[in-house]
Formats: sequence, structure tokens, C-alpha cells
Amino acid sequence: MTMPRVMLGGLLGGLAMWIVGFIFWGTPLSMLALGRTDDAASVAIQASLKQYLGPLGTGAYPIPWPDTPLGTQAYGEGPVALVMFNAQGFARLDTGAMLGGLILGIVCTLILAFALERVTRGMTFGGRLTIVGLFAVAITAYSQIGQPIFNHAPWGYYIYLWISEVASWLAAGAVIAWALPKPKQSVEPEVASAEPADPPLE
Repeated sequence: MTMPRVMLGGLLGGLAMWIVGFIFWGTPLSMLALGRTDDAASVAIQASLKQYLGPLGTGAYPIPWPDTPLGTQAYGEGPVALVMFNAQGFARLDTGAMLGGLILGIVCTLILAFALERVTRGMTFGGRLTIVGLFAVAITAYSQIGQPIFNHAPWGYYIYLWISEVASWLAAGAVIAWALPKPKQSVEPEVASAEPADPPLE
């Protein structure tokens, strides 16, 4: 019965991760992480991106380019940006991307379910969830909070992203911990009485 429960936990965990991610990024809540420009500025910036980056194609572009004498000086003076440029447009809530994200989440949580089944065998729900939480906080903190530290990226965006990732992993971990086999209750043997038996009647 272990393998079906591992698979069930991984599948439902991926769905839970997707739902939490959607709440953070697919609803107006995501505006907490994003700065906003007005329509005129947005159109002007988009036109510049199309003109200067469009011929180069999709990619990640540091602006200004820092590996020339002029670029190094401009980089130090600011402003600077790392532009995640996509030459093609797409819907804000892209159905294909959401489906792909769900599949990715299920793959990741299946791996988590197999790992938890191996290393937390015999642990309680709380113990398993604690393990997931500690790893989620440690790994995502380095990868996401590291961006403002190493690359001077905006703190607000990456703190929000970090919180959303921790919440997603905790949701998945809770579902997986619930689905995995529960630890067997150990029955303590009766302790023999230390008092001597009554002597036989003569």
C-alpha cells in the first residue's frame, strides 16, 4: 500500500502547490510584488524594447551591458536593469503555461513524496511537515533572497516570491505527509510485577 499512497501524495501535493502559486501570482494579490507604470510610459518602454532588443531575440539582457569601459561606467552610475525579454506576446494568464506549471509541480512533488517516504519512515505528520518546512525555507531563501543580495534586485519582489514558494512547498508537504503511511503504534509489553509471589498454602 505504500507506493499508491506515495503517488497519491505526489499528485495531490502538486495540485496544492499549483493552487497556492495561483493565489499568489494569478490574482490581484500579485500586485504587492510589482511596481506600476502608466500606459504612456509602458507603451514607450515597450517600443524601445522592440526596437533595440527585438532584433536580438528572446533572452536576459543586463542594461547597460557591463563588460565594456562605457558600460562599466554607466552601470556604476545607474539606473540598471536586467530585462527578461520575450520577443513574442502572450496572454497574462496563459493556459498553456498554467498547465505546464501544474505538470512541473506534480513532477517536483512526486520527487518530494518519494524522498519523504524513504527518509521519514515512521515519523508523524508533524515531523514530516517540519522536515519539508526547514528544507523549503533554507533552499528558497538562498535562491530567492540571494537575488537582492548578489544582484541588487528589488527586495519587495523577491521577498514576495520567497514567501510564495515557501507557502507552496508547505502546502505540498502537508498533503504528502497526510497521504504517506502513518507510523505504527507501538504496544508496550506488560511489565512483570517485581513483588514475590505469595507462598503456597500448606
